[in-house]
Amino acid sequence: MSSSLLPSLSHCCQRQHFNFVLQHGPKGSRFLSVKTPEVHPVTTVLPKPRLDYRAISESIVYKSHNAFNRKAPLPIGALQSVVRHYDEQKRLSSKLSMKRHSRSNLGEKMRKIKDPIEKQAVLEEAKLLKVEVTDLEQQLMTVEDILLGLALQIPNDTHPDVPLGPEEAAVVLSTHGSNPIAASGNRDHMSIGRALGILDFEAGATVTGSSWYYLLGEAALLEMALTNYALSIALKHGFRFVTTPDVVRADIALRCGFQPRDQNADPPVSQMYHIASSHPSHPELVLSGTAEIPLGGMFANQIFTEQNLPLKVVGLGRSFRAEAGARGADTRGLYRVHQFSKLELFVVCSEDASDQAMEELRSVQTEIFEGLNFPFRVLDMPTEELGASAYRKYDMEAWMPGRGSWGEISSTSNCTDYQARRLHIRYRRSSATPKHTLPSSSFTSTQSAPAIPFAHTLNGTAAAIPRLIVALIENGATFDEAGNQWA
Repeated sequence: MSSSLLPSLSHCCQRQHFNFVLQHGPKGSRFLSVKTPEVHPVTTVLPKPRLDYRAISESIVYKSHNAFNRKAPLPIGALQSVVRHYDEQKRLSSKLSMKRHSRSNLGEKMRKIKDPIEKQAVLEEAKLLKVEVTDLEQQLMTVEDILLGLALQIPNDTHPDVPLGPEEAAVVLSTHGSNPIAASGNRDHMSIGRALGILDFEAGATVTGSSWYYLLGEAALLEMALTNYALSIALKHGFRFVTTPDVVRADIALRCGFQPRDQNADPPVSQMYHIASSHPSHPELVLSGTAEIPLGGMFANQIFTEQNLPLKVVGLGRSFRAEAGARGADTRGLYRVHQFSKLELFVVCSEDASDQAMEELRSVQTEIFEGLNFPFRVLDMPTEELGASAYRKYDMEAWMPGRGSWGEISSTSNCTDYQARRLHIRYRRSSATPKHTLPSSSFTSTQSAPAIPFAHTLNGTAAAIPRLIVALIENGATFDEAGNQWA
């Protein structure tokens, strides 16, 4: 292999313009630079998620088929239980309202009564009503907790164009770059990185463990260059730069659709790194698996005006993945690691704008990867690859000849109102917006759209640094005529 790879990597670093913030910053400063959103009182605990039980009850056949197609771990009978408990909730709520109304009437009546004996009789009746109200409140709270627990397990609805089936059913939407070069073990990024002295997996294993690593010299500079390069394109398209906390509450991760602990595995495994606390009363904290989580949490419990949507941010953070259960070739080298830098795009928009926003995210990502000059393709991912939160998901895969396969470098997900209902992200409709029926993409009931609906959220990877380095090294390596000698 020619040593020309090192100058090319250095050139990638040198060509970045570090004054891009001054050039593009104002274009991405829309969020929080306009009218301040309505923020609910600061609290350490968010309100409970607000799910649409009526929509679930009215579309139980669809919800059942949808969960089956997505291979969602939904307990048997969960959907029927939602319907039963929703009916019970409505019955108890109605009864409770009647009892409260009766208490109010008794209070008015008591103030008008002059006869002590009659007043005492009304007082006894009021005491009995108080007991009944307390009992009904407790029953309602229990039913609502059960109802919420069941409904939270239901995955998001699915876009009608999403292909059915496992990963192999993905549909290629577009291909980019030159034709893929032949697969070759000589192009393995681990071997090349060691030969060039830019990757050190052995020290990472000594210091921390397997799948931890050091980037040295040009590789470390390349991480900075790739981050700034992708960020400059995001800023050009109106995203505002945010650096995020890498530690988040487990509750926030769960509301975004991530399972800090996989209870369905046998035995149960942890998919995130949990931070031990000496105070049991403190909230459970985890290391964030993606900047999507703190970016989503940044908008939690707020009401925005429709005129200020969409809100577009690009967040930089460290991603931590326990990768429990990962095996085989995917765990080699930089492809699947426990910690990496990641630049994430995040959008909050109105409920009728998320399909267009998803195509815009795809366009930004395509521009980023086309500038890196390696072959890649865009896939429309099938139902079994959507997870809990995605309504539709595009993956972008780069050709990695050293691995001998395509490898995921990015994804884009339209989560519709799945995250917003859990995080309480809403917006106030403008007076010019007609109160139309809710869009069929959410498969909601035919009820009139509320004046303060839940927003839609989307996320997309701008740059997952280690995998971009894999693609660049394995496609950019050059060899001497013998093909197996380091030059």
